[in-house]
Amino acid sequence: MNLARRVILGPIATGLTADVRRRIQRSGAGHAGQQTAFADLTRRIAASMYGRETGVEAGMAYEEFRRRVPPRTYEGFAPFIERMKRGEDGVLWPGVCNHFAVSSGTTAGRTKYLPVTPALLAHFRRAGLESLLYYAARTGRTDVFLGRHLFLGGSSALTPVRERTGGSPAYAGDLSGITALDMPAWADRVLYEPGKTIAQMSDWPAKIDAIAARTWQRDITLLAGIPSWVLVLAEALRARAARSGKSIRHLQDLWPNFQCLVHGGVPVAPFAAELQAALGPSVVFHEVYPASEGFIAAQDADADAGLRLMTEAGLFFEFLPLEHFAEPEVANLGGRAVPLEDVKPGADYVLLLTTPAGLCRYVIGDVVRFTATDVPRLVYAGRTRLQLSAFGEHVIEKELTDALSAVARCRVWKVADFHVAPLFVDAAAGVRRGRHEWWLELRARAGAAPEADSIATELDGELMLRNDDYEAKRRGGGLDAPLVHFVAPGTFERWLRAGGRWGGQHKTPRCRSDRAIADELAAIAGP
Repeated sequence: MNLARRVILGPIATGLTADVRRRIQRSGAGHAGQQTAFADLTRRIAASMYGRETGVEAGMAYEEFRRRVPPRTYEGFAPFIERMKRGEDGVLWPGVCNHFAVSSGTTAGRTKYLPVTPALLAHFRRAGLESLLYYAARTGRTDVFLGRHLFLGGSSALTPVRERTGGSPAYAGDLSGITALDMPAWADRVLYEPGKTIAQMSDWPAKIDAIAARTWQRDITLLAGIPSWVLVLAEALRARAARSGKSIRHLQDLWPNFQCLVHGGVPVAPFAAELQAALGPSVVFHEVYPASEGFIAAQDADADAGLRLMTEAGLFFEFLPLEHFAEPEVANLGGRAVPLEDVKPGADYVLLLTTPAGLCRYVIGDVVRFTATDVPRLVYAGRTRLQLSAFGEHVIEKELTDALSAVARCRVWKVADFHVAPLFVDAAAGVRRGRHEWWLELRARAGAAPEADSIATELDGELMLRNDDYEAKRRGGGLDAPLVHFVAPGTFERWLRAGGRWGGQHKTPRCRSDRAIADELAAIAGP
């Protein structure tokens, strides 16, 4: 290991980790951090056009803020963001915004342009570092900073914003590309992989090969990415090692100091066993909860405890009880949202963010559930638009994922992908009651597909254990037993490619209350 790296970074990492550990222990429920964030954000937003229109004032009380300012979805902010793209000064936040993170809009099927201000970049720098220090603090492994960190993100190439016709140029692209521009030179030189040139590639099979060629003999201590692409990279690295005459069982054979997998955005449970086997027996999983709008939470304890809300990183959080949420009426629901100090464990909330980019009471579209409130920890429960409730069953993504994970563990499956949709009553086809339709893809080496009917029974039972409404509909005869289809390996990849969603951070929506995805899968899978 490079002596300079050990001499310079070692003491810095140890000191920062000790500081974070002390702050974690004393920060309690995080209310003070939220009060500071609220005061700082409202002071800055008050100086913007949006703040003046909605009555945001520096020094205002939270209750007045909640009464005056309506929550909005992306569609409500889109006209203001378009003005920012054209170069108007002080629309949502003081100054001209020159960078926009492009989000695929997985729930609405449209591209979103989210403003990225210098203040938001400062938030990401702070929260991103602290999320890694959480890992070091809980494991005692500060040596994770003595090797290189490999990030499997989207393409970091940025494109000019065509609406900007004068003044300073503006650029849009994946958030990882924007943050790469803001990366300190020392981090790029001694920590960051796969390097800026490879990071800009958008052809994912070629990018994976390039990453494998560059990193297979490097000292990687940390790998970050969504599970499906981590597994693809692991296979590519094993193949490259084999071509060089080296047989490896897992990536720790290749990278002896590799110790941490950072993951987020996709529930890891269906992939956990396969990931552990591919990466190595002592690799520790570290979950984070970032979004293009802000860095929300990170793991600071055992996985079962949930993720710690990052209350001191510059975001202000509010929580709207899911039972009250109706998207068409969202502007009128601001009074039902509560601050952190009023949340209750076990309840489902729609997350509202106020950010250093001027998004004010922004309905991010995520549903969260607190596991504890003395120390604020939560789990991601799903998307507001990706619920399965065509028959009043109110099933969320987390419940579907947990049910499948339980069945997969018993069956020792390797799940590649899945989607669940409603199958509606069709008298002509003899369908008397509605039911759920599962589309499951197992990895090719998982063996022959089991009997679909028996798997349907197991999934049905697991879901009834997790959701009272679903159980009531099933036992009351309002919902038939689910139907399961096993599809050939590669089916979900073909679906993603057909929609231009292959690679990067794109992923399959786990459920919808319509058949938009299911019918496309049926067409691809064939009879």
